[in-house]
Amino acid sequence: MGKLVVSEFVTLDGVFEDPGGAEDFERGGWAFDFDRGPEGDRFKLDELMAAGALLLGRVTYEGFARAWPSRTDDVGFAERMNGLPKYVVSTTLERTDWSNSTLMRDARQVRTISDEVDGDLLVNGSGRLVEALMAEDLVDEYRLMVFPVVLGTGRKLFGATAAKLRLAGTQKAGETVILRYVR
Repeated sequence: MGKLVVSEFVTLDGVFEDPGGAEDFERGGWAFDFDRGPEGDRFKLDELMAAGALLLGRVTYEGFARAWPSRTDDVGFAERMNGLPKYVVSTTLERTDWSNSTLMRDARQVRTISDEVDGDLLVNGSGRLVEALMAEDLVDEYRLMVFPVVLGTGRKLFGATAAKLRLAGTQKAGETVILRYVR
């Protein structure tokens, strides 16, 4: 049985909306303004290699499903992204076409799959799903790559549904800092 791990890119003021700029957020794409360095790249690779499955919301799934199937690299990241089992929580998606993807209608179903996954159940992006997981108190660990920017507006990761967390570790990664929080 693995942990349910939420891994997010966030700003100093807690915004996690549209770090890659693929959504309709006017201040999106902020993560590309900074270098996470080889330490950040290694962290993301190690995190993915420790995962037994991905858990994604519809918007993140659709973005990943467009991007990853055609990618290759020298370190095995793309192969791992494409090969891992993927659980997609959505009430509107009708089917999943990306390899090894399973559609789920309710975030509460996560309780059953987290017991079956050998390794971490890793959530990237997936804002609405993360909020639902927080509300159900299902998240075991948060891994936040904090970028040195304040946006002043945008969707924030932690709101009323956030549990009390304690800092479990820090790591410098290029121009970013990685913070690990646990309940």
